[in-house]
Amino acid sequence: MTVTKFQDLPLADRDREWDGDAAERRVREWAGAEDGPNAKYRDAHVWYDGDKADNFTAYKLLIADVVDGRIRAVPRGVMAAGNVMQGSRGGADLPKDDIDRVKNHLAKYYEKMGETAPWERD
Repeated sequence: MTVTKFQDLPLADRDREWDGDAAERRVREWAGAEDGPNAKYRDAHVWYDGDKADNFTAYKLLIADVVDGRIRAVPRGVMAAGNVMQGSRGGADLPKDDIDRVKNHLAKYYEKMGETAPWERD
């Protein structure tokens, strides 16, 4: 199992709506990954199952979208992923050993947005 490398993607506008299904379609097209996942597609997600890397369903926690032809982390996408990860095990079906690494990845985007990740708040 694999947590993607932090890409430090530029942020989209804070008020940009988040539609994960539409973002998924745009990311696939932008990445040239219509027939199968590739490295560009992977970088838009926080986690993927390395044993099934050639299957789109192996990728979880999409946080990016294509804005003006460029990939960007969408604050509302980051927050949606953060909401899934709240709690000790998170709401995502991920291996226990990956939970802290996923949270650390997302926390970097929260920091970039000038916020604290939900699991780090008092």
